[in-house]
Amino acid sequence: MPICFDLDGTLGHFSSGFVLLRQALGDIWGQAPTPAELTLCKGSTDWEIVDDLHRMRFGRGLNEADYAIYETACLSHFQRAFAPGGWEAEAFAGVLEGMHRLAQRWPVWLVSGNAPAVLTFKAEVLGIDSSIPRLGSLPRHDRAGLLKRALQDCPGPHLYVGDRPHDLEAAQRAGLPFVGVGDAVPGVHACVPSDAEADRLVAAVEAALGPRL
Repeated sequence: MPICFDLDGTLGHFSSGFVLLRQALGDIWGQAPTPAELTLCKGSTDWEIVDDLHRMRFGRGLNEADYAIYETACLSHFQRAFAPGGWEAEAFAGVLEGMHRLAQRWPVWLVSGNAPAVLTFKAEVLGIDSSIPRLGSLPRHDRAGLLKRALQDCPGPHLYVGDRPHDLEAAQRAGLPFVGVGDAVPGVHACVPSDAEADRLVAAVEAALGPRL
């Protein structure tokens, strides 16, 4: 029964992530995409975003080799930016503790739009238990596709915890109940603030799963 968690904005916050993404692509392409180009991207995962930007720049889709080059460059930028003495990530302590409590009772996954190596780095910075599986952005997968991959061959019930409308949309497309973190996801669903205590998150997840537990 994987309970899936998004990372950015759900478990913590890494400032200026899109700035680092643009800088990484600038290293590779010789010129960084503009903020205006970034707003034209339709997806919410690194693969989708970089693929869209690649099509705008070169008129063709991204391939796995180019995505691997981007992943390495993006990881390097995050490692430098968030090195000791540099930028600091904000961890949502109560939500993180709640996730770890849930992981003691049921399978818990991180399912994030970050490229896999970047997701691993961010999870380590936030102090997430390394035994919790991580599934980052993969070629030709949108967020709903990542969720379905995490849940493949696993008995339910399942659930997704996220902080943005694209998280809710992905949960709905994957047929999952949803718990929101923060106030940026409209709709009728359970929601907790980013500074919630662990008990509140656990209770919200249990209530959302209800009789399916």
